[in-house]
Amino acid sequence: MNYKRPALIGAVLIGVSLGLWLDYRYALSQVMVSGPPVTVEISKGDSFAIITDKLLAQHLPIRPLWFKVLAVQDNAFKRIKTGEYELPPGLTMPDILRLLVSGKTKHYTITFPEGWNFRQLWQAIGQDTHLEHTLVPADTAALMMRLGASALHPEGAFFPDTYFFEKHTSDFELLQRAYRKMQAVLAQEWQRKAAQLPYKNAYEALIMASIIEKETAAKAERPQIAGVFVRRLQQGMRLQTDPTVIYGIGDAYQGDITYKDLRTLTPYNTYLITGLPPTPIAMPGREAIKAALHPDNADSLYFVARGDGSHVFSATLAAHNKAVDTYQRKKK
Repeated sequence: MNYKRPALIGAVLIGVSLGLWLDYRYALSQVMVSGPPVTVEISKGDSFAIITDKLLAQHLPIRPLWFKVLAVQDNAFKRIKTGEYELPPGLTMPDILRLLVSGKTKHYTITFPEGWNFRQLWQAIGQDTHLEHTLVPADTAALMMRLGASALHPEGAFFPDTYFFEKHTSDFELLQRAYRKMQAVLAQEWQRKAAQLPYKNAYEALIMASIIEKETAAKAERPQIAGVFVRRLQQGMRLQTDPTVIYGIGDAYQGDITYKDLRTLTPYNTYLITGLPPTPIAMPGREAIKAALHPDNADSLYFVARGDGSHVFSATLAAHNKAVDTYQRKKK
């Protein structure tokens, strides 16, 4: 009887087991992403084998057997979440698996600056390739009805901000977030408003805020601009603000307001209409909304641009005309 054979087989098995164990341990510590970040998208219904193939397709040195063993040990098969993931340099197989289970997907950003109008906002959304486009561009009334808005005009309804979103987020979901944020900010600021303001409701305050937003980017001047317009409304004077005229002109505006523009009647020509225009003319930020609801209590009724981004405020027409001569007509 050959007693050496079982011992040899045992030694071989031990050697193989040790080799597998060492290979497994090495596989766990091996860096999978050594170059630039790698993006992989896990879709609904992807099997673990498909997920592994997607990682291999990105030229990652994934060890399929050990990756599967690791998933079994961590009970990760049913816990991997769909979405697009960015794998930064230095990740190992356990790191990748933890990331896929965590659901910390890659996020993109889109920014709606203060003062943009809805057309600019819609153009930015339409050009973003990471969003899922589901809305009909021309049917803004249907959009507003779907949002549950009382006003069917979309102008000023969305809060200017930077929004983070996952790939395949729909354009409606994004606009819904911006709409709800504007509603929340407006409601919050409306509760804190000053007394005796000439607004029937928060929507009129939003209209005023949009005009303030377009008149000045200087934070310190916003309450002063608001004060001028509020006093004009209270005294029955016309607002006579150029941004509303420009908005009413629309595509016909060529960069300069002409005498003809000022004499052309539109619902937004505040040189010809009394009171506020029918809708906002842009997206106002929180500071402009605050200014509309907390105007200064000075006596100025006029202002003119200095040309450096600031304005000269006047309480009388004579003082205003002098400021116009100085800063607009260059007469001193």
